[in-house]
Amino acid sequence: MSTLFLRTLREDPADAEVASHRLLVRAGYVRRAAPGGYTWLPLGRLVLDRVTRVVREEMAAIGGQEVHFPALLPRGPYETSGRWTEYGDDIFTLRDRRGAEFLLAPTHEEMAALLVRDMFGSHRDYPVTLFQVQTKFRNEARPRAGLLRTREFLMKDAYSFDLSDDGLRAAYDRHRAAYERIFTRLGLDFAVVAATSGAMGGSASEEFLATTAAGEDTYVGCPACGYAANTEAVVTAAPAPGDPAGHPATTVHDTPGTPTITALVAVANERRLGGRTDWTASATLKNVVLAVRRPGTDTDELLVVGVPGDREVDLKRLAAALEPATVAMFDGWADHPELVRGYIGPQVLAELGIRYLVDPRVVTGTAWLTGANEPGRHAVDVVCGRDFTPDGTVEAAEVRVGDPCPGCGSGTLTIRRGIEVGHIFQLGRRYTDAFGIDALGPDGKPVRPTMGCYGIGISRTVAAIAEQHHDERGLIWPAAVAPADVHLVAAGRGDQVAAAGDLAGQLADAGLRVLLDDRLQVSPGVKFTDAELIGVPRVVVVGRRLAEGFVELRVRAGGERVDVPLAEVVSRLAG
Repeated sequence: MSTLFLRTLREDPADAEVASHRLLVRAGYVRRAAPGGYTWLPLGRLVLDRVTRVVREEMAAIGGQEVHFPALLPRGPYETSGRWTEYGDDIFTLRDRRGAEFLLAPTHEEMAALLVRDMFGSHRDYPVTLFQVQTKFRNEARPRAGLLRTREFLMKDAYSFDLSDDGLRAAYDRHRAAYERIFTRLGLDFAVVAATSGAMGGSASEEFLATTAAGEDTYVGCPACGYAANTEAVVTAAPAPGDPAGHPATTVHDTPGTPTITALVAVANERRLGGRTDWTASATLKNVVLAVRRPGTDTDELLVVGVPGDREVDLKRLAAALEPATVAMFDGWADHPELVRGYIGPQVLAELGIRYLVDPRVVTGTAWLTGANEPGRHAVDVVCGRDFTPDGTVEAAEVRVGDPCPGCGSGTLTIRRGIEVGHIFQLGRRYTDAFGIDALGPDGKPVRPTMGCYGIGISRTVAAIAEQHHDERGLIWPAAVAPADVHLVAAGRGDQVAAAGDLAGQLADAGLRVLLDDRLQVSPGVKFTDAELIGVPRVVVVGRRLAEGFVELRVRAGGERVDVPLAEVVSRLAG
């Protein structure tokens, strides 16, 4: 450490929001270089490489072959697949000196498909799985939380090519099992959850989420049946439709001062609207106005989403359902006087030409208390299928603890947070169709391959491990990813420094990676503080009992300390 390119910090970075960001910077693993961009310092690079090695080993074990695509890619293939437009502002684009357009790759499905098309033409060439470890780029609007949301990151992405749907499912299952082994070896507590496919496309996908309160993803679980899904992928059970004619005619009532659902329910019960005093928020229909922008356009279209009044619209769920379009809350009320803010009902939306999507609970024959499209007025017995007809359903309502499980129907959902560290997709033939990729089958007829893709955010995984493995004093790396096997601290000067140097050589000869704190100008207290901050799993202190032939062994996790004869240290640590 006297020559190591390292500076530890005693204070947290001013912009640190989560533990991994705070500790990785303080312990000298990474250094901020730009918004959403980090320099990996020597200790950090060691951890990053160890995580990468585990990933490579498990990919090779399932037959993956490593390639390396360029990060700077031409527009053409992404135009062909449609993703140049779909990605919109999420990609970095540039022009070369001749004016040709390029992008910094966020992912490489197009390149993998074109490579296989160029090299493989026979059914005998399949199946094949290619993977790479490559720097990727996303034009994040709000990079934050250190390595958890960046604009430049290290990723492992793999692509499988098979000639049948059964082959794709088998490849998907192999990757799923490999990912479980990878994250187990890395010491992560993780969940595998159903997910949406988004801009990647395909018929099925699952996320691997490292469980931590610092995660940006929320996911649900059912203790009764084991169902698990990202909240964006939760499917709401719809009630059975009813007879729209089985309800009284709609009536409109004065309800002044009721722009909120809470105020509306109170007034409805006080005034016995519809002859009832049992109104609840779930019997009201809340209509939320949003602005939707489709890729390749510079104008917004209006969308109204109807949800039961006891639910809020979850913009992340809605955005996932509408992807690749983007969505935001509507704020142009002054330009649309036909929309009465706080009193919008679905009765006039079709006449106004505004698209109306509803929660799956809003089915034909259900009657609602909702806005009358007049200031200070609401309508009772507004019936779906009689008074309004939605343009479709959308999963936009918030998911809550205690909701019925979509899997078994009898259990109730719990909600947790996690960091997405892996995502696997059954892509199908989206990309092979786009590029016209065929293999000559055994009967001489063309067969179109089907694809899967499988990603692991390697740099984000480092942060996820740090989130799960730390305490108030610093990091506590699992042995599989730590920058060293042993942190050797010379607590004094003279004989202790010399003995620590000799012991470091013996440990290295035994195959252990050693971080030796031989700094002379630093006090023992600072050395111990740095050892706890840096987080190597085992710390050996060469200190005051050296004259008696003993050193102290400290286990970072749990804080165990024991004196060990100097002659036995190597065999004990290398055993």
